Amino acid sequence: MPITVGQDTAKTRKTLTVGDQSISYYSIPAAQAAGLGDFSKLPAALKVVLENMLRFEDGKTVSVDDIKAFAEWGAKGGKNPREIAYRPARVLMQDFTGVPAVVDLAAMRDGIVALGGDAQKINPLNPVDLVIDHSVMIDEFGNPRAFQMNVDREYERNMERYTFLKWGQSAFNNFRVVPPGTGICHQVNLEYLAQTVWTDTDQDGVEVAYPDTLVGTDSHTTMVNGLAVLGWGVGGIEAEAAMLGQPISMLIPEVVGFELTGEMMEGTTGTDLVLKVVEMLRAKGVVGKFVEFFGKGLDVLPLADRATIANMAPEYGATCGFFPIDGETLRYLRTSGRDENRIALVEAYAKENGFWRDADYAPVYTDTLHLDMGTIVPAISGPKRPQDYVALTEGQNAFRKEMEETFKRPMGKEVAVAGEDYTLESGKVVIASITSCTNTSNPYVMIGAGLVARKAAALGLDRKPWVKTSLAPGSQVVSAYLEAADLQKDLDSIGFNLVGYGCTTCIGNSGPIQKELSEAIAEGDLVATSVLSGNRNFEGRISPDVRANYLASPPLVVAYALAGTLDINLATDVIAQDKDGNDVYLKDIWPTTQEVAELVEQTVTREAFQEKYADVFKGDDKWQGVETTDSQTYDWPASSTYVQNPPYFQGMGMEPGTITNIENAKVLAVLGDMVTTDHISPAGSFKETTPAGQYLVDRQVPVREFNSYGSRRGNHEVMMRGTFANIRIKNEMLDGVEGGYTKGPDGAQTSIFDAAMAYQNEGVPTVIFGGEQYGAGSSRDWAAKGTALLGVKAVIAESFERIHRSNLVGMGVIPFEFTGSDSRKTLGLSGDETVSISGLDTIQPLQEVPATITMSDGTQKSISLKCRIDTAIEIEYIEHGGVLHYVLRNLAKS
Repeated sequence: MPITVGQDTAKTRKTLTVGDQSISYYSIPAAQAAGLGDFSKLPAALKVVLENMLRFEDGKTVSVDDIKAFAEWGAKGGKNPREIAYRPARVLMQDFTGVPAVVDLAAMRDGIVALGGDAQKINPLNPVDLVIDHSVMIDEFGNPRAFQMNVDREYERNMERYTFLKWGQSAFNNFRVVPPGTGICHQVNLEYLAQTVWTDTDQDGVEVAYPDTLVGTDSHTTMVNGLAVLGWGVGGIEAEAAMLGQPISMLIPEVVGFELTGEMMEGTTGTDLVLKVVEMLRAKGVVGKFVEFFGKGLDVLPLADRATIANMAPEYGATCGFFPIDGETLRYLRTSGRDENRIALVEAYAKENGFWRDADYAPVYTDTLHLDMGTIVPAISGPKRPQDYVALTEGQNAFRKEMEETFKRPMGKEVAVAGEDYTLESGKVVIASITSCTNTSNPYVMIGAGLVARKAAALGLDRKPWVKTSLAPGSQVVSAYLEAADLQKDLDSIGFNLVGYGCTTCIGNSGPIQKELSEAIAEGDLVATSVLSGNRNFEGRISPDVRANYLASPPLVVAYALAGTLDINLATDVIAQDKDGNDVYLKDIWPTTQEVAELVEQTVTREAFQEKYADVFKGDDKWQGVETTDSQTYDWPASSTYVQNPPYFQGMGMEPGTITNIENAKVLAVLGDMVTTDHISPAGSFKETTPAGQYLVDRQVPVREFNSYGSRRGNHEVMMRGTFANIRIKNEMLDGVEGGYTKGPDGAQTSIFDAAMAYQNEGVPTVIFGGEQYGAGSSRDWAAKGTALLGVKAVIAESFERIHRSNLVGMGVIPFEFTGSDSRKTLGLSGDETVSISGLDTIQPLQEVPATITMSDGTQKSISLKCRIDTAIEIEYIEHGGVLHYVLRNLAKS
């Protein structure tokens, strides 16, 4: 991105000398000396945004008043929600969200050509890295062949997608693809791509240093905040706009300070710490806010643990969870193989520009929390939400309570499993997966898991035969140090063989469990469980056979695989018998902190990082053999069921429309609290009886080749049919029915897709009603794209999660919030109502507008709704029909 020097901030540009290198930078102390305000007490996370304002101040998009607003933020106690235009340095993608983003860019090239423009104007202006990590599925497990067989199957399933991505790599500037089998995007970002301080040349060819910043098309982009890199998840729509030079419109956020003190106790892990942090911050309420961690506890908190905490910012609801630059940041950069000149620049820049955390670091925060890490105990979270924290000692009691209150099923019912000499009952663990960048990026918990496996194997223990076990590291470096520590053979011996480098179970690619187990679960209507070292455990996400999902540290995942059930006090009960018939307890196989630390010190080396990342973009022979075309626009294959030209820009004119009132809209769904983007747009598998399945069957795609919703996000026809199609979603218009169903225009039960198409054919607009935290979870843009393509004009909820609200606006769907005490429940909505919303033709940001709800008996209720079009630029997005339409028209005109 070219750097423009504003007249008023030119004096803040200074030169920094590091060794024999001189480099320009924008000085926050110089801005303060120039009279632009007192910035000395700003949190480091907010200083990153302030530096962005200094660097891009041009009197238009960014003004001097925007800069002064940061000083006012401190003076007002950490609050000044002024709209600003923020430009991240780069964009990170994964393939599930990246494929539809590249599809959109390819479609925009077609669109700009149709408007008489130049296809080359559709090119990323900022560096974009796409890491293919969401595609590998665990078909094979528990044997030495698992990795290669899963990789081979991945290429068989996804060749159309990979061909398309390889075309994009050659067709677009500033766009790189990290091939399959390398690792998870956030871990690759943390271990290799991120630099903490970025450098680039401005329009005069002068090299400038500035904080490394990014947005990513995955909500866990926040992981890199552990390395003091400001980044957060956005939908693909917003990321595409950022790629094409559109600044991110945002309000100066509140920053909640989270003070950490004390030290972790023997037997606890970084996972236990983050689960408590998630519980505390969810209770606090930090949606739309930055969280910055501070305090003396950071002095003893390894960067691996910081990254784990930062990773789960979406789970605690914050925009990001930031850790300032300090000595531990430098240590990690050195260990992970970063260039020594870059490390020296990071230290010098941070100290010179006020980003360094030392003993005197004491910024102003909007609000604060405190946690003594000495109080942390081993824990799990579940069965449906990451914030549902359970101390390990209470795990059994908590599960039994969930059985009674949530699942309403009795304990103890046993079902025979065909061909096996054991029975199945509720609580049995059928999936135990060491997965996800959240924890596999942390060598302390991974080495810990290996040591649990070693001690268990030495005693003759093994996983229970009904447990599907898997190990899917977030990078090849993990395998390097597990092998160097000779721990992989111990993990193999109890079934935790390598199955692939990717998200696997965490994203729902757990693969099928044994057919006889699945049949027994269905026969007995059992609550089977999974335990995974991931960050998400929403309903219907992990496996269609599993109702209760628990997050746990990798060592506890191994222990639960040995126990085989959640109906156990894992902390105190007998897990199994050893080869001599003696009782084995968790304490017998749990490693000491010193054992773990010594192995980490010996095996996690700078050389391992440098070796594994030496050819990160090269890929294996399979990737190198993927053939593609060399053309500026994509030759869309008509028969493809993976990649299709979306309809967003077809027939689009040069001028935008106007925002119109919503009149006599029908209700497509009435949904409850905590409806996640997984509920709205599931990522996992689907059956042939679903609308998406029927679409593929009609095109002669066998069920074995269905793959997943996530892998087919490049085909809008599949994804429209998958919108609101989660097997666990509950539409309150229907009585107790699970799945993507509603009432059609004739009042009969039908799929949400079929009802939406019927309403569109009749020219009738539709709305969705929801409860609190609507759109929580992943950043997936298809939750908004699908909503828009179904013809939904508005979503009315009690509150929205940050990313999904932005995505809805980006797709031209208007979000509204109830005001006062009104909610779907107080209004007694059944879904048979019609809804009219006025005042939209003169709408202003965050304006309240009147709505009339006509009940089925003809009576009317008038309420006031808060329109969650938050900024002036978002009004323009809605007028254009979405942010990409806005960008495309502007590029065509230029």
